[in-house]
Order: sequence, then structure tokens, then C-alpha cells
Amino acid sequence: MKKLKGFQRKYLRGLAHSLKPIVLIGQKGLTAEVLSSAEKAFERHELIKVKFNDFKEKEEKTEISGRIEKETGAENAGMIGHTVIFYRQQEDPEKRKISLPERDG
Repeated sequence: MKKLKGFQRKYLRGLAHSLKPIVLIGQKGLTAEVLSSAEKAFERHELIKVKFNDFKEKEEKTEISGRIEKETGAENAGMIGHTVIFYRQQEDPEKRKISLPERDG
């Protein structure tokens, strides 16, 4: 998957506005269970929200978000407060629900 462009991230953040967090990260941080939960969420959804319950420092959230991106192959579409929005295009073209805009405008 190509890197998301700024206007595509903005588009995805708009789509994610009404979504509820599917994956919650507690005091143990990024565990195998959390990664497994994220993988399962990506099997059903292209766009998910991950909420940090116990991490309030931006550096910690950024580091954990980076690890989730690396482990799942997803892209961070934005972080708002203690919630991160991730996008991973569905591998099966038949199951894709989100069509990213190609050009801003």
C-alpha cells in the first residue's frame, strides 16, 4: 500500500468521526492480545479506532502507534486526543468499502 497523502488522511479522519474505538490499550501497553485484536478488527473493517486508556504522554502513544503500524501493515490516519485512527486497505477488492480520493479537491 502506498503512503497516505495529507488529503487522504483528512478524508479518513472524517469517515472515522462516527466510529467507536474497537481496540483498547490498557496499562500493559501493546501486548500480543492487543495486536491480535487489531488484526481481527482489520479483517472486518478497513478503518479502526484505537483508544489509549492508560497512556497520556504523546511520545508513548506515538511509539505504540508506530509499532501497531509496523506489526499490522496499517497506516496511521491521525491521532486525536487519546484515540488513533488506523487504515488498512482490504486485500480482497470485493470486500473494499472505502475508496480513497486520488486528488485533493
